[in-house]
Amino acid sequence: MEQFRRGDLVFDVRDCGPTDAPVVVLLHGHPQTNVAWDAIVPQLAEAGYRCLAPNQRGYSRGARPSRRRDYRMSELVDDVGALVDASGAESVHLVGHDFGGLVAWSFASKNPQRVVTLSSLSSPHPTALQRAMMTSSQGLLSWYAYAYQVPRIPEWFYLGIDRSGARLARMLRSGGQRSELADRDAREMTAPGAYSAALHWYRAAPWSGRTGEVSVPTLLMWSDGDKYIRERAARRSSCYVTGDFRFEILRGSHWLPDEQPDAVVDLLLGWFARYS
Repeated sequence: MEQFRRGDLVFDVRDCGPTDAPVVVLLHGHPQTNVAWDAIVPQLAEAGYRCLAPNQRGYSRGARPSRRRDYRMSELVDDVGALVDASGAESVHLVGHDFGGLVAWSFASKNPQRVVTLSSLSSPHPTALQRAMMTSSQGLLSWYAYAYQVPRIPEWFYLGIDRSGARLARMLRSGGQRSELADRDAREMTAPGAYSAALHWYRAAPWSGRTGEVSVPTLLMWSDGDKYIRERAARRSSCYVTGDFRFEILRGSHWLPDEQPDAVVDLLLGWFARYS
């Protein structure tokens, strides 16, 4: 499968591994595409899993609506449901990083019957994150979520007049991302309409509502050098999980799939095997 549809939208997806194997859905974060999973997918496929890594709404050229309310969480969640339907699987192992982790939490809360396990990388439960932003220094670390609400100016500032994305790449490097990977991701955002669509994930937050409790087995990975997420927000995620919950601290930056692929894969395979 190279693409799947939801209504008039067409999503690109990377499909790797045995077609009759248990399915793993991997959701990238902001501002990345499914290439963020390049070091993860081959290892999971070799271990006997079918991996589906979509370019999500706004990141697929055929799924880039212009209105910000089209990017509210319910739409992102239903996009994942369309992918699961297209895969033919009754339930999947769901993995998300960064904003993709927020989507994964929300999907698992709404559709527990379709999720075998949930694994979130660098992304607390949405309600834990929201409360931490209001009650701790997490609010200062998440300043960009407020700044992105302003129309047009973030695009102008980070892409530049020449639309090179140089400032965006510098911002990603300041958050701990390796230089060549920051350049890679910033370059993807210079395509017409791509960065505005990516920012709409944040701009639609006022219409996204609350995420409920999660009842499926949940693994949360957080890194001790994360410049975007405080440990308190990550640990408080356990308050919103009624099923089995495991919290793992890795060394490094926020960008775990790129930076710590082997450690991530080891934890994922152990978690999947426990609930196969």
